[in-house]
Amino acid sequence: MFRNFLRRIKKRFQPDKGLVADTYIVEGESFLTENYKDNLCRMKKVFQDCSDVIFRELKLNMDKPVAATIIYLDGLVDRVTLNNHILHSIMKIKKENYSDELTPIERLKRLKNLDLFVGEVKEERDMYKLINGVLSGEVILLLEKCDLALIINSRGWEARNVQEPEAESIIRGSREGFVETLRFNTALIRRRIKDPNLKLKMVQLGKKTNTDVAIMYIQGIAKDELIEEVEKRLKTVNIDGVFESGHLEEFIEDNIYSPFPQIIITERPDRVAGNLLEGKVAIIVDGTPQVTIVPGVFIQFYQSPEDYYERAIFGSALRIVRLVSFLTAMTATSLYVALVAFHPYLIPSDIILSVAKSRVGVPFPTIMEAIFMESIIELIREASIRLPGSIGQIIGIVGALVIGQSAVQAKLASPILIIIVAISSISAYIVPQFSTSYSIRFMRFPMIFAAGTFGAFGIAMVWIWLLIHLCTLESFGEPYLAGAAPFRWNDVKDLILRLPLWMMKTRSSTPEPEDVDRMTGQKGDREDE
Repeated sequence: MFRNFLRRIKKRFQPDKGLVADTYIVEGESFLTENYKDNLCRMKKVFQDCSDVIFRELKLNMDKPVAATIIYLDGLVDRVTLNNHILHSIMKIKKENYSDELTPIERLKRLKNLDLFVGEVKEERDMYKLINGVLSGEVILLLEKCDLALIINSRGWEARNVQEPEAESIIRGSREGFVETLRFNTALIRRRIKDPNLKLKMVQLGKKTNTDVAIMYIQGIAKDELIEEVEKRLKTVNIDGVFESGHLEEFIEDNIYSPFPQIIITERPDRVAGNLLEGKVAIIVDGTPQVTIVPGVFIQFYQSPEDYYERAIFGSALRIVRLVSFLTAMTATSLYVALVAFHPYLIPSDIILSVAKSRVGVPFPTIMEAIFMESIIELIREASIRLPGSIGQIIGIVGALVIGQSAVQAKLASPILIIIVAISSISAYIVPQFSTSYSIRFMRFPMIFAAGTFGAFGIAMVWIWLLIHLCTLESFGEPYLAGAAPFRWNDVKDLILRLPLWMMKTRSSTPEPEDVDRMTGQKGDREDE
C-alpha cells in the first residue's frame, strides 16, 4: 500500500507533457534529430499496422538529390491540395534556388516560403505534435539531414451540408444550422459577427481522441473572469475520448445532479451570435453540431431567436405561452390526481359528476391510473424517436390513439385523464430547447406521487423544494433565476416580456458584460417620442 502511495505521489509531481504527449509512445528523443532515417523509422514505428497512414518517399531536385518524405492520413486530407499544391510544388522546384551553401534548415525554410502554394505551413520539431498533425489531417514533410519538419494544412473530408436544425426549427429567421465540422461552425458564427474582437482559442481534449475544442467570445464584452473560469473547467476534463459536447457538460456544470440544465445547447448560429453579444462564451466541439453556451439561466431556456425576429408584442406573448406550458406540463396531471383523490369538493358539481361517471368501472386508484398512462406515453415517445422518421411518426400517432381508446374501453383509465395526460405531454415540448423537456418529464412523476399521497399539500411541498433548489442553483457564478431572484431591473426589459429593440440600449446584466452599451454612437430618442 505504501509503495502504491509513493507511486501516485511520483506520478502527481511529474512534469506535465500535455494531453498529446501522454497519448503516443515514441522511442528515443521526443524531438527530431538530424538523422533522417532515424526520424522516419520512429514515425513508421508509431504508425505500425496503420495502413491508412501513407508514407510517400521521394527525391527533391536541389543542388543534388535530397531525400524527403511526406506523411498523411488517407481520407482526412484534401486530394486536390495534396496533389496540385504540395506534391506538384515540391517536385517542380528550381534547382538554382537551392545552392550547396544553404544548410538543411535554410533549404526547408526556403521550400516553405518560396515553393509551397498552401495557405498555412508551420515548422515543428516536436514528435508528438507531428504525430498529432498527421492524425488531424495535416501533411508532414520530413527532409534529409534536417531536425525540423513542416506541418502543411491540407485538411479536407466529406462533411454534411449546412441544413436547418430539426430540433430548433422556426418560421421566421435563418435556416442555417451547425454541422459536425468545427471550422464550418466557427465560420458560420464569424459570418454573423464581423468583428476582430471575436476571439477563438483552441484546446485539445481527450487523451486518445485529441478532439479539437474551440472557445469563442467577444473581447471587450465578455468578462475576463468568465473566460478564465471556462478555461479552468475545461482543463479538468480528464477522459480518454470526447465525442460530443455532452461529455464536457458533466465536467463543467455546477450541479450535475440537478434535473435542470445549466448550460445552453443549440444548433443555431444566430442564437450563438446573439449570446456572444451579451457577453457569454461559446464552446464548440469538433464532431458534433451541438454548441454549448455558458452561463445558462432559467429564463433563457424558454426564449427563442424568433422572439427577436417578430414584433415585440408577439414575441412577449409567445414567451408567456411557453411559461404557461411549463406550469401545465409540471402540474396538470398531479393536480387532477390531487383534486379527484383528496379535494373533490373544490370541483364544481357538474364537473365532478362527469369525472365520477368516467371513472365508473376503473379498478385502480387515481395515482396508479395517472402513473400508468404517463408511463405509456413515455414508452410511445421513446419508441417513436428511436424508429426511422416516417415509421416513428406513424407508431406515435397510431400507438397513442389505439392504446388510449383501448384503455378507456377496458376500463383501465378514464377519458378525462387521457385528455389531461395528452395536454401535459404536448406542453412539455413547447420549450425551444429539446433537452429542457427531460427535466419536465423527470419531475412530473415525483409531482404525481406527492399529489396522490398528500394531495394539494404534496404539490405545494414539491414546488417549494423546486423553488429553493432553483434559487440556490448557479451557472458559472451566475444565479440560475437571475433577473427575478435576485431581481435586476436592467433584465426586466428582456425577461418575460420583450420590449422593442430600440428600447434595449444596454445589455443584460447576466452575465455582467464589460461593455454594457448595446447601441454605439448616437443612441436615438425613441423613448421620448
